[in-house]
Amino acid sequence: MKSKTKGKVLSQKELAPGIFDLKIETVLAQQARSGQFVGVYTRDASALLPRPISICEVSADKKSIRLVYRVAGKGTGEFSSLKEGDDVTLLGVLGNGYDIRKIADIKGDGTQTKALLLGGGIGIPPMLELAGELAAAGVKVVSVMGYRDDKTFLLDEFTKYSETYVATEDGSLGTKGNVLDAVREENLDFDVICACGPMPMLRAIKSFAGEKPAFISLEERMACGVGACLGCVVGTVREDHHSHVNNARICTDGPVFEASEVDI
Repeated sequence: MKSKTKGKVLSQKELAPGIFDLKIETVLAQQARSGQFVGVYTRDASALLPRPISICEVSADKKSIRLVYRVAGKGTGEFSSLKEGDDVTLLGVLGNGYDIRKIADIKGDGTQTKALLLGGGIGIPPMLELAGELAAAGVKVVSVMGYRDDKTFLLDEFTKYSETYVATEDGSLGTKGNVLDAVREENLDFDVICACGPMPMLRAIKSFAGEKPAFISLEERMACGVGACLGCVVGTVREDHHSHVNNARICTDGPVFEASEVDI
């Protein structure tokens, strides 16, 4: 269900340079789950389309959502000035998220699944809600988060749900390198991978997973967020039964896909 609705800002703070943590009271929280996103409208009447931002967390009482985003342009720059009590217009809930039941039952024999969560950069926030949902479903969660440096926003929050590791590009904390370098260094095993981050990272994860299942959330520039503009198309292994081409729209068919099903 997609609807345009008003939300109320509960709080906002800066977690790291250019990274903001925005909590919004909204009815959309009742439907939201890991891997989905919302469109956030600016106050500029000439900007017809909302900015897509992944859901970081849904409150336990299902009354608010948490958005952790990076300021990347005029729209997100405007959002960074929002303060408690401000109204904000949202579109949502958008996209198809992670299938928790499918991940929990991935082994097919009733034994506990071990899920390896890999997040990179601004792909880290949506993994937090996923970690919580998987842990609640009885999944053993291991998280490896990758950062540029020691500004490790959200990292301590993953420890509530998972065994947690970190990789930094500059080697200031944890493993020097990327998330897969940390996985190899720590010799981490897994039954399934769930990941979100930049495309080069996701390509490497798809290759690394091999025959094991991997579910990836594709980060891509989205315009409409509802599948109308075809601005966020990804190649697929299978032919779409509507368009009869090997393509899928990230905003509506995804953003979460099984890695083996997409050509990235």
